[in-house]
Amino acid sequence: MRRFGIQARQILGVSIPELRALAKRLGRDHALAESLWQAGIHESRILASLVDEPAKVTRSQMDRWIKDLENWADCDAVCGNLFDRTPHAVDKATEWINRKEEFQKRAGFVLMATLAVHDKTASDEVFLQFLPLLKAGAADERNFVRKAVNWALRQIGKRNAALSQAATRMACEIHAMGTPAARWIANDALREFERRAGKINVVKVSKTRPDG
Repeated sequence: MRRFGIQARQILGVSIPELRALAKRLGRDHALAESLWQAGIHESRILASLVDEPAKVTRSQMDRWIKDLENWADCDAVCGNLFDRTPHAVDKATEWINRKEEFQKRAGFVLMATLAVHDKTASDEVFLQFLPLLKAGAADERNFVRKAVNWALRQIGKRNAALSQAATRMACEIHAMGTPAARWIANDALREFERRAGKINVVKVSKTRPDG
């Protein structure tokens, strides 16, 4: 866990497969999830994200929980296991990206990425509105923020051909920003889009100059 940058005040060392198996035995329980989260242990919070009931999750609960985030793993778990299944996901994604704290800001971009993966019924317009916000987020040089911006951009581009074209154009705009974080985000996304070029036509961008 240290090797992958997962640090927290209390860690037991329970694996994710073990937590998923336990969550399956426990079933959904909103009150239990709240107790598990308040316990403050890294694994208990991952488990909370697996057993909570999305329909019962409130905006205030989401705001409380992200203030407790200690690492990228609990951030990604609570967003990808729970928050992206709530009716508040889109609003919170656009709200949290304005937070100053690294993992709280990351949570907004992770929600965009996991919504792109899990919400099969969302319209293209939902994700098109995210793209300019990803460009703004690309100015943040912090590692866990830029990686989340990149993740969201790639996942949006994978949804369908129209969003692939829109995400590719946005990657070109991000690349033109010229900062190290922006170039990394754009180049990594474009490489993935190009690997899928057999299925989806993408626009190539010169990687030799920021304004290429």
